[in-house]
Order: sequence, then C-alpha cells, then structure tokens
Amino acid sequence: MVEAALRSGRAGRDCVFEVFGRRLPGERRYGVLAGTGRVLDAVTAFRFGRAELDWLADERVVDDATLAFLADYRFTGQIEGYREGEVYVPGSPLLTVRGTFAEAVLLETVVLSVLNYDSAVATAAARMVAAADGHPIAEMGSRRANESAAVAAARAAYIAGFSATSNLEAGRTWGIPTMGTAAHAFTLLHDSEEEAFRAQVAALGPGTTLLVDTYDVRAGVETAVRVAGTALGGVRLDSGDLPALVREVRAQLDGLGATGTRITVTSDLDEYAITALRGTPVDAFGVGTSVVTGSGSPAAGFVYKLVARRDSASAGSPGEWMPVAKASTGKASIGGTKRAERLLRDGVAVAERILIDDDRDGLPEAETPTDLTARSLTVPLMRDGEADARWLGPAGVAAAREHRAAAVAELPAAALRLSRGEPALPTISV
Repeated sequence: MVEAALRSGRAGRDCVFEVFGRRLPGERRYGVLAGTGRVLDAVTAFRFGRAELDWLADERVVDDATLAFLADYRFTGQIEGYREGEVYVPGSPLLTVRGTFAEAVLLETVVLSVLNYDSAVATAAARMVAAADGHPIAEMGSRRANESAAVAAARAAYIAGFSATSNLEAGRTWGIPTMGTAAHAFTLLHDSEEEAFRAQVAALGPGTTLLVDTYDVRAGVETAVRVAGTALGGVRLDSGDLPALVREVRAQLDGLGATGTRITVTSDLDEYAITALRGTPVDAFGVGTSVVTGSGSPAAGFVYKLVARRDSASAGSPGEWMPVAKASTGKASIGGTKRAERLLRDGVAVAERILIDDDRDGLPEAETPTDLTARSLTVPLMRDGEADARWLGPAGVAAAREHRAAAVAELPAAALRLSRGEPALPTISV
C-alpha cells in the first residue's frame, strides 16, 4: 500500500485512522482497554533497521523509493484516545491516529497486536476481579503464554485489578507486586512432605504458603501446622472439589489453632469457578490459563480503519477534510473523526456519547440533559510523535489501574453479570 500510494502521489495525504470494536467478544457487557502505554512505546520505537531493509530488498517486497521512505521512517503525527484502564463498549473510538497515510497505515498491525491481546486479558481479568468480590487474585499464567505475552498479560491483569503476578519480569519492568508459591516438584524432591515443608520454612519463615495437596490434603495440613506452627502464613489448594475442600481445610486449621492461616486456591480457575467459591472461607485466588487466554475470548476484536482524509489540495489550501467509511455488509463503519463522553446520572453511567466531527463550522456542542453529567473519555496520548509521559512506564500502569477501578465503579449493577447479554451502555452518536 505504501509503495502504491507513493507512486500515486497520495502517500503524504493527511489521514485519520481509528481503533474500535464492532462487538464485545463473548457477548460480554463491557470491555477494559489495556495496552495503550505499550502502544506508545512501540510507536516511538517503530523503525526499519538495516537488517529489515536488506531483507525487504533481497526479497523484492518493495521498490527502491519505498525502501528509502522506510529507511527514514519516524511517526511524527498525533494520537489521542481513551485512557488505559477505561471501560469501553462497541463503537467506542478507543484510539485515533492522525498523520500522513504512509506514516499511519504502517502502524496498523503493531497497534492492533498490542491492544487486541492486552484488552482481551484485561476484560477477562476484570470479570474475575468482580467475581472475587474483594478477595486478592494473583496472575500465574506465564506457562500458558509465550515469553513476551506472559509479561504483557501480567501487566494487563494488574491494570484490571489483579493484586500480584508470579512473573518477575513483569515486576521488574512495570512495577507490579510479585508473589509465588512452591510447586509440587519441590515436595516431590524431598524424602517426605515434612522435610520439604521444613526446608521451605527454614528459607522463608513461617509466614510462607505451603502447598498441601501433593499427597493427602488432611495429612498435609496437619504436617504444615506442626512444622510452621500456628503462625503459618497460608496453605495452597490446587486440586479436588474446591468448595467442599476449602471448608474442610478451614475447619481443620481452626481446630489446630491456626486461625490466621490463609487459604489460597488455584487449579484452572476462571470467573465462573471463582463465583462458585463465594460463600466459602477462601482468602485468595491464583489464576493462570484462563486469564492469559482471555477466558475464552483471546482477542478483543478491534479494527483499525481510515475514517477521514483530506481532499485534493487546491491553490493555497491543503484540501478539505472528508469523512470516509466502509459500506461492507456486516462491517460498515462510521466516517469522521470522533471523540467520546460518558453520560452519568447520580454518578452511574447511562450511555456512551460519541461526537462525530464532520468538519462543518457552526455546529453547536451536543447538549447534555440537566439530570446528566458528561465525562470526557478522549485524552491526548502523543503529540508530534512524542508520547505523553503520563501514560508510560510503571507510573502509567499505576494510573491505569486506578482509573480502571473508578471507571468500573461507575457502571450500573447489571454490567457485572457474568451471563451473556447486551452491552452495559447504549451508544449515542451525535
């Protein structure tokens, strides 16, 4: 596309691209946007080095003029959109990229690859957080993702409300609290379960969490308390009929005097399994496979579409802006640059209002009924190719996590249902 646009003379035409989703995967009621900070990092670093250019030349993918353009490529445009951690519904203008066609079209795959995965994880994680009803959840899914996705998943889950991760690289890079427990292999290494527990307690102190289901749970709990004393920090259960087992273990711990010992549950949990454990004396959850795979919806389904471009320039004018849109069956889009607001009544969200700019002067601002307030959702993310530092690094992750909590708190109660249903908020286009 870049080569053909360079040849046709349209590569430098100013354009606006937009990221949005046509629907919520799994007929969920809302989504959580994650990955925005990673997108800004990726766009800032997006370059064609000597190795890439040589390969494109050797494989004759593009011509010499395009190679020259790519060799000097730097994104110098503007990006705005929803804050990371924001709640979204179908049609939400999540990210708007402004630049020349050649500059902006090259970013489609890198932008979507980050936002689609990270938002799928964050959306699934937010459902698990709601199901946990205030109990801490640790992300433990690195073994079910590739080495890069594992770190991204830990970041997205933390933004969505998870309390910690077992991935130390995510902790080092993004400032996420880290935690972990011993695996069954550690118990099997030793000549007895008691020997394994004594080794762990000697290294980490009695406040550690001991895995008690390698052999027999009841015997494991008894041994754990005998070794660590009633100050034992926690026990982990990773198998069995968990609702019944949690109750039995709580009664056994209390009977042994370990009333402060916490019970952590793992074992292929998802939002439905966590909900089934409500009402049991479980203290914390560890989730792996389900969260890093989006709990059945591994991609958010976002697309990256051209929504506006300048018309042909005339003498002394850069050309007028024109909204453009697809008319494909089932995939029609809405043209025009957009920004969005959330309408609230008494602090509860009631609608998503999308303001479409068709570049006509004199249009009045959208009026808000007196019983509603409007919260702007669109913020600047990158100006002239420079990312806004507020959204980057560990500080950006912390801000996104805080914003997610506030955005979810605005949702109506029906939004937190796990059943399939309509989006929690209707969309109003103005």
